[in-house]
Amino acid sequence: MSEEVRAGPGESSSGLCWASLLSCFSLACSYVGSLYVWKSHLPRDHPAVIKRRFTSVLIVSCMSPIFIWVWKEVTGVKPGTSLLALMGFRLEGILPAMLLPLLLTMVLFLGPLIQMSMDCPWDLVDGLKVAFDPQFWVLCLTDMRWLRNQVIAPLTEELVFRACMLPMLVPCTGLGPAIFTCPLFFGVAHFHHVIEQLRFRQGSTASIFLSAVFQFSYTAVFGAYTAFIFIRTGHLVGPVLCHSFCNYVGFPAVGAALEHPQRLLVVFCYVLGVVLFLLLLHPMTDPAFFGHLPICTLSRWTSAANSISSLSLCS
Repeated sequence: MSEEVRAGPGESSSGLCWASLLSCFSLACSYVGSLYVWKSHLPRDHPAVIKRRFTSVLIVSCMSPIFIWVWKEVTGVKPGTSLLALMGFRLEGILPAMLLPLLLTMVLFLGPLIQMSMDCPWDLVDGLKVAFDPQFWVLCLTDMRWLRNQVIAPLTEELVFRACMLPMLVPCTGLGPAIFTCPLFFGVAHFHHVIEQLRFRQGSTASIFLSAVFQFSYTAVFGAYTAFIFIRTGHLVGPVLCHSFCNYVGFPAVGAALEHPQRLLVVFCYVLGVVLFLLLLHPMTDPAFFGHLPICTLSRWTSAANSISSLSLCS
């Protein structure tokens, strides 16, 4: 039988936590710093800037597993599974991992989806025609902003801030606290937008910082949700698809919903979506759908109290 850890839970916990936090902080700085490798006087949505950042973040993302490997060597933590499986790259339970978290997220966004369908000039048949039109997807794949928002950002951010950071945090904090610690790095990483907005004077200083606080709060909550999905499914694909979907829908336009001509129906769908989401959150992420969860083996490195509290997330 393979040895899962080199030492018992609680041994050198202080050093382990410092190593984990420092590794996560270094990884977050590397990811954000890669966005500024090439200085440019152009705004972030310019195609040339997007292409350069594609290159930078892809390089950092490909190198991110090295952080886990170095962390394992320094701390002595030995998971009884491969590094790729620990990061959510595995085949067992992949179909439910692709479908169930995405459906759950769509349930949460029931109100915005109904609102969008009411305001959309296309009917269902027109929408299906566009969705199955190859030219539509060619246009998407050649649009730098679409590629950034729907493919590159979800893939690289979930890889770095979930698949790489969570395995390093869990032995220190346990599964539950890791869900809420990991998004702090994710939220802070989005503060680089403040630098760009101040640089290009995209609004007053007060409005920019207020927007940054709102964005930090929103991304932190979203990061906790995708961290929960990653731990409950043991797959990276679910968080990536949910991230891409949320980037497409955007933050719910609650103000527009309250002023909508069919306000009662739209608001009802908003509330219904939240209620159904809360009811389905655990059943639709039941680990029984996804097989063995490699990251759960790391929870035994924590204290006995954290190990017991982790059982509800792993079963």
